[in-house]
Amino acid sequence: MNITQDKVVELDYKLTVDGEVIDQSEAGEPLTYLHGHSNIIPGLEKALEGRGAGESLQVTVQPEDGYGERDEDNVEDLDRTDFEDDVEIGATYYAQSEDGSVIPFTVMAVNGDTVQVDFNPPLAGMTLNFDVKVLAVREATAEELDHGHAHTPDTHDH
Repeated sequence: MNITQDKVVELDYKLTVDGEVIDQSEAGEPLTYLHGHSNIIPGLEKALEGRGAGESLQVTVQPEDGYGERDEDNVEDLDRTDFEDDVEIGATYYAQSEDGSVIPFTVMAVNGDTVQVDFNPPLAGMTLNFDVKVLAVREATAEELDHGHAHTPDTHDH
């Protein structure tokens, strides 16, 4: 069975940026996702289309097909009083937008009563290199299709 729309895919991966390992699946804990539902970055999803279990591939994803280009307009200064406790430079915090969605941001600097934050994804503007091995491909269940994501034994019904 090959990877096509609405298939559940299990894969092992290693992500490197400029030769440095940024993220990787743990042994025995593959990444499981529902193909064609924007559950993974577009460039990787496109490269996996049509592949089958047992295939290994190396994929280079440019920023426009990954986390996008950096946008300096997404760097803002917030008031120190917006933070409840100590502010840690380099730490990720979460803001709630007006529509109720949660937006992650990274603290870049603290200058007196001002905190400089970056709403860009940490990997924005970077070329991503994936080493991927497809472990399994299966049909999605009706519930998975309804929810728009794959269910694994440790996934809760939501």
